[in-house]
Amino acid sequence: MRYLGVFGSLWGALGVLGLLGFAVYRLVGVFVLSLEFEYFWYHWLVMAAGIIFMAYSEGYKGFQKAFSPRVAARTLYIRENPTLPLVLFAPLFCMCFFFATKKRKIVAYSLTVGILIMITLFRQFSQPWRGVLDLGVVVGLSWGILATLYYILLAFMSPAFDVSPEISE
Repeated sequence: MRYLGVFGSLWGALGVLGLLGFAVYRLVGVFVLSLEFEYFWYHWLVMAAGIIFMAYSEGYKGFQKAFSPRVAARTLYIRENPTLPLVLFAPLFCMCFFFATKKRKIVAYSLTVGILIMITLFRQFSQPWRGVLDLGVVVGLSWGILATLYYILLAFMSPAFDVSPEISE
């Protein structure tokens, strides 16, 4: 049972980090393509504002203060309480799509729908605007990857890690 828990927690952590990493990889490609276009002062201004906004709202407030510690707590929970559904669907469990409080599930599903709407809207922009806006998202997601790695390491290395996984009963 111990190996199942270790495998589940690793699968959960790597699944979440892989999803975020894949998004960064795709968005960096969009940004690089935007560099083929001429940038004017207003492009640089919007890019700087987007980077600052996304670093704070997505990276710091969204990931560092909320999502990342909870993902770490839920990976730790899988290690200590492995069941077949938790291990098989560990990345989804770590992102609070099931076995979470009602509030947490509402937030998880609402954010997912919101993100899908934003992706659909951003795809309508032409270059260089799409690349300009996507760079802010890359910064926020990269912050999120680093914060998630930090909290996962902290959860498994520090006996004082005390973040609720917000499990439903």
